[in-house]
Amino acid sequence: MKTLNLLVIAFLSIVILSCKGDKKEGKEYENKVNEEITEEKEETTTSKTLAMSLTPKSDSEVSGNVTFTEESGMVTMVAYLSGLSEGEHAIHIHEKADCSSADGKSTGGHWNPTIEPHGKWGASEGYHKGDIGNFNTSADGKGSITFATNEWCIGCGDDKKDIVGKAIIVHQGIDDYKSQPSGAAGSRVSCGGIIE
Repeated sequence: MKTLNLLVIAFLSIVILSCKGDKKEGKEYENKVNEEITEEKEETTTSKTLAMSLTPKSDSEVSGNVTFTEESGMVTMVAYLSGLSEGEHAIHIHEKADCSSADGKSTGGHWNPTIEPHGKWGASEGYHKGDIGNFNTSADGKGSITFATNEWCIGCGDDKKDIVGKAIIVHQGIDDYKSQPSGAAGSRVSCGGIIE
């Protein structure tokens, strides 16, 4: 009888210990799955930021800086400028990140990958992906603009959305949102290439 009791106790001990091992393996598996889910969430909510300087063109003294931030499918542009005359000025994205010419024309025309007419952003008649619009400057020549869209991306490789390899151009005048092909905004007074 003692032998039978010892065998039962031994058997029960083995069963209990193996169950604990299964629980431990189950817990380890659960932790690993949770870690993978957390990593996936981090990857999908990662933000990209790209900062650049704007330099004077066309014998102006207009300079500034622009920051692009992409998060959850939205790109937000924040630009700060100085050296402008008081009033409204146009700002656009142009085709090439080449600010080498003195007049800024080395950047080409407005970035227009969808081949639309020039217009105000969101207009039903059409608009360029580079048609940001106008912003105001104060008497001290300083101005800023914040613009956000899901129609851009930073370095995604989509020719119709990717702003990398383009340029920001600030114009002396106002974009009238109707003159073709660029809104009759006047000379290009500041330029910065959008480069990763």
